Amino acid sequence: MDIVLVNPEIPQNTGSIARTCAATQTALHLVGKIGFEISDRTVRRAGLDYWPWVNLTQHLTWEAYAESRKPGKVWLLSKFATRPYYEAEFSPSDALVFGSETKGLGEEFRSQFAPEQHLKIPMVCPHVRSLNLSNAVSIVLYDALRQFAQRGLCA
Repeated sequence: MDIVLVNPEIPQNTGSIARTCAATQTALHLVGKIGFEISDRTVRRAGLDYWPWVNLTQHLTWEAYAESRKPGKVWLLSKFATRPYYEAEFSPSDALVFGSETKGLGEEFRSQFAPEQHLKIPMVCPHVRSLNLSNAVSIVLYDALRQFAQRGLCA
């Protein structure tokens, strides 16, 4: 499974996501314009000393990522989706794709994928616009790993 961050902007979020990826041995892919230097002390601090165990790859474009990885199924996480993430059946070769903290994935990007590939994390309170990116990644990734364990699949 791949975690893909498209145009990430906040180094602390990427550092926290990197730590989760290290803990789960999940590949982390940064795609497009990154709003910080990956060597920033803030990213390193958020990931603490786990960076040697992060399988991290940077890609200039989505097309470069897709060509190099050839994911099984691409799942977009978006507040505009109508299908809850827990209705999806994930596979170890899939990619979970998250957009930037302030702009998400954008309509142009999302329109390239079938509506059933768009997933959301339901939120009960209508006054909350979104969850922290690191929390969102953790929620969906750990559900995917739970599914793999239940089906006897390796991550």
